Order: sequence, then structure tokens, then C-alpha cells
Amino acid sequence: MAGEIFGSDAFSPHEVAARIETIGVVKARLPLRSMSMLALLAGAFVGLGSIAFLLVASDPTLSFATSRVLGGVVFSLGLILVVVAGAELFTGNNLLAMAWAEGKVGTRELLRNWFVVCLGNLAGATGLAVLVLLADTGSLNGGLVAKKAVEVAAAKAALPWDVAFARGALCNVLVCLAVWMAAAGRSVVDKSVAIVPPIAAFVALGFEHSIANMFFFPLAIFLLAADPTLRALPGADVLGWPAMAGNLVPVIAGNLLGGSVLVALVYWVIYRRKP
Repeated sequence: MAGEIFGSDAFSPHEVAARIETIGVVKARLPLRSMSMLALLAGAFVGLGSIAFLLVASDPTLSFATSRVLGGVVFSLGLILVVVAGAELFTGNNLLAMAWAEGKVGTRELLRNWFVVCLGNLAGATGLAVLVLLADTGSLNGGLVAKKAVEVAAAKAALPWDVAFARGALCNVLVCLAVWMAAAGRSVVDKSVAIVPPIAAFVALGFEHSIANMFFFPLAIFLLAADPTLRALPGADVLGWPAMAGNLVPVIAGNLLGGSVLVALVYWVIYRRKP
């Protein structure tokens, strides 16, 4: 019936809301070991998308808009891997707020998932940054990939708190909408096609994704330690773990607002809240 109404075999928005709620219950109650390992994978997956973005962004022959949009398209690899291969991503898991609002997940379960998954994502993203450093990926394009990595991290470190917060909120509106639309698909192709446009849009517009930043900052810090000449780049002198923390606090807060409130709770009110 839903397919006939909406003109496709995709799940209807109302059905998606029920699916997101059910999936949220399962995610919240994963065993700690499974949750942690899946979170490690998600951090690494987002890191893979991030290094692909740096490769595109480091090409000086591309126009600004082309570089940003194409960079966003390849960055989408991260969320496609999370959704299709299976992993636990903090920003996408902000949708668990729907199951919480329905009373099917307790506050303790919700916060446990977010805390464990966020830490696991950090470990996975940082671990991938180490592997990228050891693989000498920064030397690609005559070393421009390494320079771009430092430039990206420096730009993020320079963001005022309120700007980082707002960009974090806008980012996770698009990320959670990508996850929402992927849940409407019935095939790998459906899910992948649904994910790319919103993810490419948030990257192109310069919004802030906390887990991607958990890759960009460590990579830049490691590159600076390996090649001190990179410290001559604008803003590189302030890069370090305190700068990373200063960015992540407002960005994580913004991601929570965008995903949990502006997407999950809004759709809960529309589709799941009892009259």
C-alpha cells in the first residue's frame, strides 16, 4: 500500500519512523564488546571518507565549488560503509532519541550508547590517522595532501565556539536525514543513493562533523610531528590536543542538537507521538 501511495517500493516516512525506533532499541542494548568494536569500525570508516576528501581538496586545478562538492561525494564513502557494512556512528545514533522519546529506551541506555560509541569512534578515527601517517598518504600530490590536512585542521581550530556549534547542528541534520532516507531503501543501491546528496551538501557547505574532526585533528598533529616544516602553514602553530578538544566540545553539542532534536524528536512528534 505504501509503495502504491508514494509511487515506489521504498518504505514510507511513517514506516521509516517505526523502523528507526525499532533499530534504536536494538542499538541501545548491544553488548558492550559489540558496541565498542562497531564504534571503532565507524570511526575508521569516517576516516577513510575524510582522507578521500583531502585528496580531492588538495587538487589546486579544481574550482572551489567543484572541489567542495566532489570532496563531499567521496566523503560519503564513510557513511555508506557505516550503513551498509554495519557500524555504530555517534552522529547517526543521535536518532536513538526517537526510541527514548517513545519510552522504549531509558535515559541510562541512551547515554551509555552515546558515550561508548563516541569514545569508540574517537579510537577508530585516531587509529586510522596513525595508519594513514605510516602509509605516507600525505605525500600524495607532491605533499599537497599533508598540507591540506593541516590547513583543514587549522581552519577548524580557529572557529569561534558559536560558529562551530551552529555548523555542528546543521551538519547532523543532514547526516541524520541521510540515515533516515537510507532506512527507506530496500537495497544497497537505494541506501547509497540516498546517503550521497545530504552528505555531499554538508561537506560542501563546510558544516562540522565531530567524528570526521576526530580524524582530521590527530592526522594534522601527527603530520606536524613528522614534518616540522608544515608548522609554517597559517594556523598550524596552534594545532594540538587542546585545540582539538576546543573544537569537539561545541561541535558534539551542535551534532546532538541537530540529530536528536531537529530530526529525531521532530519526526517523533509528527509520526509517533500519541494524540
